Amino acid sequence: MINPYFNGYKTYLQLEKGLSQHTVDAYLEDFKKLLVYLDDQYPDFKIEKTDKNKLRSFILWINEIGLSARTQARIMSGIRNFFSYLLEEKVIDENPVDLIELPKIGRKLPVVLSDAEINKMIEVIDHSSREGQRNRCIVEVLYSCGLRVSELVNLKRAGLFLDHDYIKVIGKGNKERLVPIGSIAKEQIRLYETGIRLHLDIKKGHKEFVFLNRNGRQLSRVMIFYIIKDLAEKAGIKKNISPHTLRHSFATELVDRGADLRAVQEMLGHSSITTTEIYTHLDSSYLKDTIIQFHPRS
Repeated sequence: MINPYFNGYKTYLQLEKGLSQHTVDAYLEDFKKLLVYLDDQYPDFKIEKTDKNKLRSFILWINEIGLSARTQARIMSGIRNFFSYLLEEKVIDENPVDLIELPKIGRKLPVVLSDAEINKMIEVIDHSSREGQRNRCIVEVLYSCGLRVSELVNLKRAGLFLDHDYIKVIGKGNKERLVPIGSIAKEQIRLYETGIRLHLDIKKGHKEFVFLNRNGRQLSRVMIFYIIKDLAEKAGIKKNISPHTLRHSFATELVDRGADLRAVQEMLGHSSITTTEIYTHLDSSYLKDTIIQFHPRS
C-alpha cells in the first residue's frame, strides 16, 4: 500500500527542491526504508507521529546493518526532506530530524549563481508583460533578501517597511524576522505594486499577499519554481537550480565579499538545536549595514 504522502513528497522533491531524478529516486527509496522499519516495529503507526526517539532507533538499526556514515547521512537527509515537506504542508509543527544528532560527514557545497548569471536571467524577462514585471520583482527579492520560497509567497503587504529598508517575513516554525532589503529590490517592489498589482482584480482572501497571479490570487510555491527554472533555461544557464539557489547565492555573495558570517546566519533565519548557541544575536541596524556594504544589489 502506498503511503498517502508518497506522491506529494515526490512532487515536492522534483519541483520545490529541484532535484535530479536520480536523487529523487534515492530519497524515495530512503523514505521507504523508514516506512518498512516503522511498520515492522510499530504496526499501524502513522508516520506523521514520528518523534526523535523513533528516529534514533531507526538510525541505530541502519548502523547495525553495516551502512557507512556517509550512507546513513544520505538516508537521513532524505528523511529530513520528507519531514520538511510535512512541515511545509502544516501536517506537523516541527521536523523531528532537527532534534537529533546525525552521522557527521563533509557537506556538499550548494549550487550557486553569480551576480552575472542573475543579470542574464533578468535580461531574458519580457518586461512588457505584467507577469514579466512581477517576475523581475520576484527574482530581485529572492536574491536580495535570501528568502525561502514559502517566505516569498507568504510575504504580506503589511510586512513591507520599505522606507526603513526592511521587510518582515514568517520563517520556519512561524518565527518572524526582519530582513534588510536593498535599493534595487525596493524599487522593483514599488514598480510592481503601482504598475501591476494595483490593476489586478484581487480575489477575496488574497489582498494581504504581495505576489499574485494574473487571476488575483496568491502565487503558489510550485509557480515560483517554474518561473525560476524557465528564466534559467532561457538565459542558457546549465546548472540544476531552483528558487532556493538564489537563497544560496545571496549568502555566498555576502560571505565571499567579507560579510560577518553571524550576520548572514541571522538574515537567513537559520536556527537549530546545534547552532542557536553559537550565533550571537545581532541588532537590526548591523544587519542592514551588512547588506548595504556587501551585497551587489544594494
